[in-house]
Amino acid sequence: MGPRPDLPPFPNGWFVFGFSDELKPGKLLARPFMGCEVTVFRAQSGQAYAVDSYCPHLGAHFGSGGEVRGENLECGFHGFQFNGQGTCVRTGYGIPIPARAKLRTWPLRETDGLLLVHHHAKGEAPAWEVPSVGADGWTRLIHRSFVLDDHPQRTTENSVDLGHFAFGHKYRNPHMLRALKEFEANGPHLSTVYAVRRALRIFGLELTEYDFELETQIYGLGYSLVDVRVPLFRVTARLWVLPTSIDAERMTLRLALRVKKWDSALGAFASSLVARAILSGFVHDVGQDFPLWEHKHYTESPALGDGLAGKYRQWAKQFYR
Repeated sequence: MGPRPDLPPFPNGWFVFGFSDELKPGKLLARPFMGCEVTVFRAQSGQAYAVDSYCPHLGAHFGSGGEVRGENLECGFHGFQFNGQGTCVRTGYGIPIPARAKLRTWPLRETDGLLLVHHHAKGEAPAWEVPSVGADGWTRLIHRSFVLDDHPQRTTENSVDLGHFAFGHKYRNPHMLRALKEFEANGPHLSTVYAVRRALRIFGLELTEYDFELETQIYGLGYSLVDVRVPLFRVTARLWVLPTSIDAERMTLRLALRVKKWDSALGAFASSLVARAILSGFVHDVGQDFPLWEHKHYTESPALGDGLAGKYRQWAKQFYR
């Protein structure tokens, strides 16, 4: 799949660069991000920073030989060191620090086990934040990542596309899926609530049906949080869908999950097992959309007049200004 002329490739907002458990103190992650090369490093104090991956001295890449030295990032080519604010604090030769030895930094927030980096095409500071939902009483964050030929706007659109569940995910009976609240937009925030009914099958036998609710909180085009409540099993799960553009053709889709712990002697252990099972099902369900997303052509004005898609696309335009 070639470059997509249908959508600007790099929307503005907060996007997940990686997960906290990938970045130990004294380590770095160097990855392509929004058409750029970005390095996130964690100082020995524990604070994480995001900077350009190319040293302003002679252009060496921090991902190739770069190291964290205390609170600073050191270039592996000539030993220039930079702090988290991009200021050069040491040269490799012991000479005075050049006035132009300044490293570009990126706004970074670490919350709920996510490393969020802010992108803006004009370099503007963040105008809004992704709120923290907390981790107390929940299992540890578990996650999976996939690289797709796609765009964050097109994958996030699934959250308001009720119709695709009937065919892409086989919820064809009207009673199986219904909107409890149509999407509600407020600035960069969008929310929806759905009720779902699903068959409980064991060894291929359908035993009963059970109901659950999906409440989605979306902040920009790179962060979707879905709270899933299943009263029959006393399970509450928290799912994240996190698309981030790599370049003009590809994106990384990260899926993450926590489960609310049960109050019992075996609650923590049992909850962890349930979390792994739910993540497996989550990956399976989202994976059903992969081929549809990758071969889909973006239509600015749907020919059949899909009202929700049209409203969503109007909302999404704010992230390209």
